[in-house]
Amino acid sequence: MTVSYSLEVADARFWGFSRLLFRWKGSIYKLVYKELAVFCGVYLFFSLFYRFLLTSRQQDLFERIALYCDQFTNTSYIPVLFVLGFYVTLAFNRWWGQYTSFPLPDNLMMSVSGNVHGADTRGRLLRRTLMRYANLSSVLILRSISTRVHRRFPTLDHVVEAGFMTDAELKLFDSLHSDYNKYWMPLTWFSNLASRAREEGRVRDDIALRLLMDELNNYRAKCSLLFHYDWISIPLVYTQVVTIAVYSFFAFCVVGRQFLNPAKGYKEHKVDMYVPVFTLLQFFFYTGWLKVGELIINPFGEDDDDFETNQLIDRNIQVSMLAVDDMYQNLAPIEKDKHWAQRHFSVPYTLSTAAEMLRPAFKGSTYDMRMSAEDLELYPVDADGRTHYLAPRGSLGDGLNHILQKSKGILRGASLPSLLDAQTLPNEEEDEETDSRLISNHREEELVTIEITHSD
Repeated sequence: MTVSYSLEVADARFWGFSRLLFRWKGSIYKLVYKELAVFCGVYLFFSLFYRFLLTSRQQDLFERIALYCDQFTNTSYIPVLFVLGFYVTLAFNRWWGQYTSFPLPDNLMMSVSGNVHGADTRGRLLRRTLMRYANLSSVLILRSISTRVHRRFPTLDHVVEAGFMTDAELKLFDSLHSDYNKYWMPLTWFSNLASRAREEGRVRDDIALRLLMDELNNYRAKCSLLFHYDWISIPLVYTQVVTIAVYSFFAFCVVGRQFLNPAKGYKEHKVDMYVPVFTLLQFFFYTGWLKVGELIINPFGEDDDDFETNQLIDRNIQVSMLAVDDMYQNLAPIEKDKHWAQRHFSVPYTLSTAAEMLRPAFKGSTYDMRMSAEDLELYPVDADGRTHYLAPRGSLGDGLNHILQKSKGILRGASLPSLLDAQTLPNEEEDEETDSRLISNHREEELVTIEITHSD
C-alpha cells in the first residue's frame, strides 16, 4: 500500500521531517539494509584479514593497494554523482509521466451521464454498458503491465467473473485474432454502441456524439501511453552504467577506506577508528539513491510505494456506475440558497479559523504601491492630434521649451526622458551647460502646457 504522510508535513515545524525518519514501511532503511549488511561484512573481513592474518611484508603490500584504491575513490575517475543524479532525474520524470497517464473515467462518465438519455431500462443499459467497456479496457491494459492486477485477474475468466465482461463478449474477444495486445477492443465496442445510441435518439445530436468520441479518444490515449511506457524502458545500457558505477565505487572503498597502521605515518591515516563512519554514510546515500531509481522506474510492481492499481480499478468501476446510473437525472429539489435575501454576506468561520477573518484580502502585489503627485499627471491627446505634456513652470519649463525648439517640435516614438537625454551630446558643450542650468531648478508647483505637433 502506498505510504502517505501528507498530513504529518502539512505544516512546517520543528522536528517535522525528522519524525519521518523513524518509519520502516516505505523507508530507505528497508531498501538498503541488505546491501549495507553485505558491505559491512566484506569490509570487516578485509579489516580482520589485514590486522591479524598478514605478515609485515604482506601488510605493506596491502597498504600500498589500499592507498592506490583510495586515490580513485577520492577523485572523479568514477563519476558516481553525475550518473546517479541524471539517472534518478530521468526515472522520476518517467514515474510522474506514468502517474499522469493512468486512465481515469471521470471525464468520460460525465459525458455519458449528460449525453446518453433515457430513464428506462434501455437507457440505463446503454450507459452502464458504455462505462463497463471503458473500465474493461483499463483492466486489460493493467493486467499486462501491473503484477498486482495480473495476480488478481490471472485469466480472462477471472475478468468475466468480476463482471467486467460477459461470456458472449469473451467469446467475441477470443474470436478476433490479433498478434498484439487487444486492450483497445472494448473501446471499439464503446464507439459502435455510442453510434447506435445516436441512431436510436438516445444521443440527441452529433455534437453530443462528438463529445463522447473526444473523451473516449483521450481515455484510449492514456491506456496506449501506459502500454508504451511498459514497452519502451530507459535504455538498459544506462541502467547498467549506473549500477556498475555505484557497485565498483564501493568495491574499491572496501579496500581503499581501510584504516591503516597509524605508526607508519601514512597521510590521512593518523587515527585507527575501526568503523568507517563516513564511508558507511556515503554508502547509505549513494546506494539509497540507486535504490530510489530502482523503486520508481516501474511503479506497477508490488513495492510499498508502487501505485495501488487494484484499488484504482475498484474506485473507477464504482464511481462510473454511480455517475451514469444512480445519479442520472437524480437531482435534489431546487431551492433558494441560505443567502438568497442577503446582498452582502460572508461565510462563517469556525473558532479555530476565525483569525483568518482579520487578514485583508490580497488584491495584487502593486495594489499598495505609492507614487508621487508628479507621477500621477496625465498627458491627454486632443481630437486635433496634439499631445499636451505638462511641466512645472519656471526654469524647467524654459528648459523644456529650449529642448523642444531644438528638436523642431518632433517626437518620434520616444519618451520625454529619452528626449531629454538625447539632447545632451558630448560635442555640444554650450547646449549641455544651458540645458543643465535650465533643468536643474524644477521645484515650482505651477504648471504650463507645452504643445507638440506630431510629425510623420
